[in-house]
Amino acid sequence: MAGRLPVNPNRMELLRLRRRLTIARRGHKLLKDKFDELMKRFQKAVAESLALREEVERSLAEAYELFALARSETSEAELDEALSFPEANAELRAGKANVVSVVVPELELGERGRFDSYGLALTPSLLDESLAMYDRVLPEMVRLAASERAVKILADEIERTRRRVNALEYVLIPQLEETIRFITMKLDEFERANLTRLMKIKEMVSE
Repeated sequence: MAGRLPVNPNRMELLRLRRRLTIARRGHKLLKDKFDELMKRFQKAVAESLALREEVERSLAEAYELFALARSETSEAELDEALSFPEANAELRAGKANVVSVVVPELELGERGRFDSYGLALTPSLLDESLAMYDRVLPEMVRLAASERAVKILADEIERTRRRVNALEYVLIPQLEETIRFITMKLDEFERANLTRLMKIKEMVSE
């Protein structure tokens, strides 16, 4: 049973609590709607993130396999020399997006230069293929990082919203309703007592 708020049972307090109950119910509905929408976005984001992670891990595994084969076909010194002076640069631009009043990160990768700036005569073609695959998967890795961070932020917001919805639904609103019933009952008792006194006074006057 819900507890009662410590208040004086009078009409002013009753009006104040009724207004507060109306606001609490409206807030509960808004938070519940937000929670439901967050859950939809979260489930969609999780599914997209999992699919993207599988794709990235598959591409990385293929790229690594090609790189391992390329490394087996050339000497360590030649490979180190070929990869010692890269001309490619990557710039990461961070932004923000709003998802149901929740700010999540947006990451964009800007690349400049070439990754295959080494001499092709002394390196196997498998090295070109593996580096090209790494180059293609890099933007997907950035997307995955932003996606998984967004999932974490949405999960945290869902938990906060759930606690607020439960606090309103199972604590505050029942307390307000119980307190309103208590004050209404007390006011009815006062009114009946006053009516009884008035009737007795009237009887005394009549006699």
